[in-house]
Amino acid sequence: MDLSLLRTFVTVHRAGSFTRAAALLGLSQPAVTSQIRTLERQLGRPLFVRCARGVTATTFGDELAHKAAPHLDALTEITEAGLDPDSPTRTLHLGGPPEFTAERALPALSPLIAQGLSIRTAFGAADELLNGLAAGHHDLTVTTARPRGGLLTATPLCDEEHVLIAAPRWADRLGGPDGLRARGVRALDPVPLVEVHESLPLIARYWAAVFDAKPTGAAAVVAGDLRAVLACVTAGAGLAVLPRYLCAEALAGGAVVALLDPPVPPLRTYFLAVRTGTLGLPHIARAHEWLLRTAADW
Repeated sequence: MDLSLLRTFVTVHRAGSFTRAAALLGLSQPAVTSQIRTLERQLGRPLFVRCARGVTATTFGDELAHKAAPHLDALTEITEAGLDPDSPTRTLHLGGPPEFTAERALPALSPLIAQGLSIRTAFGAADELLNGLAAGHHDLTVTTARPRGGLLTATPLCDEEHVLIAAPRWADRLGGPDGLRARGVRALDPVPLVEVHESLPLIARYWAAVFDAKPTGAAAVVAGDLRAVLACVTAGAGLAVLPRYLCAEALAGGAVVALLDPPVPPLRTYFLAVRTGTLGLPHIARAHEWLLRTAADW
């Protein structure tokens, strides 16, 4: 049997779509369809049935995928890693949000540079990064969205706590945490909002979790990097919601103040995502394991 037919079959099985599998394989959709039909004729059994959002494997197709995929992944490992695992220097293509990658992921991976690992980074939003991972542009992606389907595999990495912060003068004007608790969320209405996007993703999530309300105003400052948001808040521009790891130093030094200390602070989970089967490649597995081990202390 032609192994390329099995490779196409496993890719379709993981992607759940002929169109997406074609993009991953660098083939046209008709070529992928033709290969699957050829394999079905050789096996004498249907492998997929069409559904609203792509294709679903038949019972026989599922069984074949579970048997064939590990062996194809092992062959990929041999061809990509080389016969001598100690000789090649490998490059890890890492995707992630710019702030977390810069402050957490890259420093954590730095010790692996001395072991021969090279790193190339790409920044972006969660959906963009996961699409890039699925298309083979990245080897490992840090994301706040858990991918669905069998094409990508995700492992929880860490949780980040979100903190409502402002410069000390705004905190004094609000009367501190006690004043805010006494007056409620409307006490924050006069304070300008600083965010990474016009949709107020972090502030809206915090308002919903802590105040059971929606923010009433628009952002006074929109800065596309959380480090820029912190700089604006430190300068007195207004309030923001930021991950604690990013503003911990500013909080400790008094440059910003936590306006509230809720009993259950809002959390967001980060995941490490890879294409299914690629953890068999030593350089990806080593980086994946190293990040998980380091994140235990975050």
